[in-house]
Amino acid sequence: DAPGVKVLPSCVCLLDTDAQPTEAEQEIWEQVDVVLKEARTVLDELRAYKGATQAIREAIQNPSDEGLQEQAWTAVLPLVGKLKTFYQFSQRLEAALHSLLRALTNETYSDPTQHLEREQALAKQFAEILHFTLCFDELKMTNPAIQNDFSYYRRTLSRMRMNNVPAEGESEVNNELANRISLFYADATPMLKTMSDGTTKFVSENKNLPIENTTDVLSTMASVCKVMLETPEYRSRFSREDTVSFCLRVMVGVIILYDYVHPVGAFARSSKIDMKGCIKVLRDQPPNSVEGLLNALRYTTKHLHDDSTAKTIKTMLQ
Repeated sequence: DAPGVKVLPSCVCLLDTDAQPTEAEQEIWEQVDVVLKEARTVLDELRAYKGATQAIREAIQNPSDEGLQEQAWTAVLPLVGKLKTFYQFSQRLEAALHSLLRALTNETYSDPTQHLEREQALAKQFAEILHFTLCFDELKMTNPAIQNDFSYYRRTLSRMRMNNVPAEGESEVNNELANRISLFYADATPMLKTMSDGTTKFVSENKNLPIENTTDVLSTMASVCKVMLETPEYRSRFSREDTVSFCLRVMVGVIILYDYVHPVGAFARSSKIDMKGCIKVLRDQPPNSVEGLLNALRYTTKHLHDDSTAKTIKTMLQ
């Protein structure tokens, strides 16, 4: 019996409906709810992000045309403001993740199953953070303008500095912040990296908590998602169209966090996550719908290529 399966009846509704917070959960739930509302706006803005590719190309091809330089700079400035906002949001999201992990891993209940059953509203928020994280990165990966816009901004700014030209964009992003933003977007999956690092940091800052408190919550959630997706009687009861894609993203998100935090990772034989079962669930979906998620397992996990990973699992992800 994989961990988490026995809790399914009460946890199925966890990912398919909006559980209301209990009095004990209320304070954290309200703080995180503010961040999740902002997350929806961030996704809308990222979907609408068109970039300044054309203006930049023309400015680069005509370096002596001041008008085109001005146009490109004017086009890039508001975009950089947006990229800065997304980056700053990632910091708030990490803080929200820490609050939820603290609540879901403390010693109030004896095991992760109880946490997920008694704190369904917080567990659902944790799932929503992971869902947002994978959505954000899918959009970012398919939008090369993001990195191009930001590197053009940095190059132009340093040229202006060298020529002592006052730049109105400098107040927008100072050099140290620009370095951090650059590093953030240089990663193929920046939000996932922020969440993985954030979970690792949570575990190392809370040495008094057994690491299993964290990894067992993650493996139980992976199991809940997998069983919901592979069991027709649960799947047929989903009340929302998008519950399937929601569960798939959450499942992949918790696997990646587990792989970062657990000493031997998600792919080892001793892992509490049924990786073969999870990959099979992904493979059983329409192929175009899950390629991004399979890629996340291929390229953003930590232990996939370890010697301890079974050959069958490596083959399934090829």
